[in-house]
Amino acid sequence: MVTAALMAASGQTIEKVSQHLGVTEPISIAGPADADFVKTRKLEKFLVSAGLYENQDEAVLREEVLGRLDQIVKLWVKQISRNKGFSDQLVLEANAKIFTFGSYRLGVHGPGADIDTLCIGPRHASREEDFFVELHTILADMQEVTELHPVTDAHVPVMKFKFNGISIDLLYARLALWVIPEDLDISQESILRNIDEQSVRSLNGCRVTDQILRLVPNIQHFRTTLRCLKYWAKRRGVYSNVTGFLGGVNWALLVARICQLYPNAVPSTLVSRFFRVYTQWRWPNPVMLCAIDEGTLGLPVWDPRKNPRDRMHLMPIITPAYPCMNSSYNVSLSTLRVMMEEFQRANEICETLETNKAEWNVLFEAYPFFEAYKNYLQIEINALDDDDFRKWKGWVESRLRQLTLKIEKHTYGMLQCHPYPCEVVDDSRKGRHCAFFMGLQRSQGVPQQEGQQFDIRATVDEFRHSVNMYMLWKPGMELHVSHVRRKSLPTYVFAGGVRPVRPLRSSAVISKSALRPTLSHSVSQLPKSDSGITDEDLEDISGGAERLKRKFQTPDDVVLGKRHHSSPSMNGRLNSGDENIAASHSPLVTSNKQLVMGGEEVLENIMKQGLEVYSAEEELEALNEVSTSVLRRDDSAEQLHSKFEQESDRGQSRLSVLTSGSCSFPNGVGDELEPTTAFGGPLAGAVGNTDSQRKPVIRLSLASTSSAVGALDVF
Repeated sequence: MVTAALMAASGQTIEKVSQHLGVTEPISIAGPADADFVKTRKLEKFLVSAGLYENQDEAVLREEVLGRLDQIVKLWVKQISRNKGFSDQLVLEANAKIFTFGSYRLGVHGPGADIDTLCIGPRHASREEDFFVELHTILADMQEVTELHPVTDAHVPVMKFKFNGISIDLLYARLALWVIPEDLDISQESILRNIDEQSVRSLNGCRVTDQILRLVPNIQHFRTTLRCLKYWAKRRGVYSNVTGFLGGVNWALLVARICQLYPNAVPSTLVSRFFRVYTQWRWPNPVMLCAIDEGTLGLPVWDPRKNPRDRMHLMPIITPAYPCMNSSYNVSLSTLRVMMEEFQRANEICETLETNKAEWNVLFEAYPFFEAYKNYLQIEINALDDDDFRKWKGWVESRLRQLTLKIEKHTYGMLQCHPYPCEVVDDSRKGRHCAFFMGLQRSQGVPQQEGQQFDIRATVDEFRHSVNMYMLWKPGMELHVSHVRRKSLPTYVFAGGVRPVRPLRSSAVISKSALRPTLSHSVSQLPKSDSGITDEDLEDISGGAERLKRKFQTPDDVVLGKRHHSSPSMNGRLNSGDENIAASHSPLVTSNKQLVMGGEEVLENIMKQGLEVYSAEEELEALNEVSTSVLRRDDSAEQLHSKFEQESDRGQSRLSVLTSGSCSFPNGVGDELEPTTAFGGPLAGAVGNTDSQRKPVIRLSLASTSSAVGALDVF
């Protein structure tokens, strides 16, 4: 594999590209520096070590399979011509031809990747009878062909199969020609004249791929960069057109545009500029490699000025071949948000790479999807045999995007979905099955309201109904949708079937006996009011809490004792902002009114005594399906008691006693609480000693009774 970087290393020169490609002038025409060549060599070495290149034997096998397939379709078209009564001369001249497109045609395919192919046939070879019946029969009778599966009702009808172990996706286009010439040029607009819509869509893949290669200034640099970005997208879980992210052609178009903007840059620079540009891109401004060609055949092209549907597209990436279309119409608000967050993360890493403070492997760390959210939707599918399962899985997967859109619509954009683009299989189960997952969370910027819930039962029922309308449904094809908490995720979704241990986060509950007077601050010395702790108190607390925060590795935007206005809730259910201080995130108050100020000596003392130190988030997840009531800073004892009574009236409330001898109420409110009078005898008996009875750690909580998808707690 010889690249521009290796050429430079061997003393060869690289000719600068001076031509202008694209709809705008380049951002920079500067050539690479020596450091850029070094970074590119490291990048290519990493891609090789990641196994992204096929070996020579597999490359030869692919060529042989394509040659064999071309022979088969030529024999097929002669056979159907003879069966239709054509003359011997026409039978002799009858021809069909195989073209490739997608990753194989672009030269960025990897080991085991499928080959996207297109069969072009004459006007008398129909799709319904001749392609999906006659050619299907020929392939089915061949020993080399396995897993033959026609998909006739797809947006672009396709025949899927394996030929000598190589996966093939075969499309068909019927041209308005009696004879297909061997030197057919499909880039000409006239090739689209008088053909059906499905043939236009089938031809579009090849026409777009060829046009991309014409519109990039350096094909080798483009290929290396695209191979890198595709691998990154798969590792970060944003490579899937069907679930609302971006597919192969989308990533190719985005990379090609960066190559146009930096025509003389090497792959390491192009990767960095990719994230820099698209982090700042103002969607829905379209990405285009060339001006949109209106054409002369009257075919519809992407134009938001004329087409109302085109105005709804969130991330338009326009194909460069007539008829120009938006290749990324599947993108939703939720998936766009996820991709923009990933672009931002990658851009920050690339900035450190440029200063030699990081290695390439950091950029490609896998996204921890099953640790990123507190709530998930699990979509399980089952079927009786392999053929039914393949059809059923393909159908359900194609409808997952609709579920994302429905949830966004029915919750007015307040709940966002992050679909996991890969299926997950439980190897311990028998039968044909798999599961898809969606992470759920409150949309950024949506204010959190006490007691708010998202009820998506009707949305899920609507999704089930639409999926079960499948025309090819058979008994045994089953679909189950359920709401799963992170702590209840099945272990088979994790690597090696082992649930990862979550690090300590948020505040810690510490016994009073572990405190040292020199590192404590008396609550009684802080100014108090009847309504509770003041802003000045919180400012005083936060300084010492910062030290404890660093020890417990809490996030930068959350401070023990005070949460910034923009910080998200640590447990996902509590209001953010200074005016709402919840029990699990308030200053740590012991029964002798000492307030923990932090310090390594305190922590060392705790560890020596073998006392339990844990995060409020971990404690909260240990409770079984609860939604926590918010305790406001200005709540008096009577107001707290009233809240508890309101929860009790629902018949589902309970008190949770955490650790005897400690309390996590705000200090002003805590002084007013008398468990024996405010909450009755059972609580006092559960705590155990006199000091603890004055300051028990309690939390008002509402147990969830939902076993499937019910009214979801506030995330």
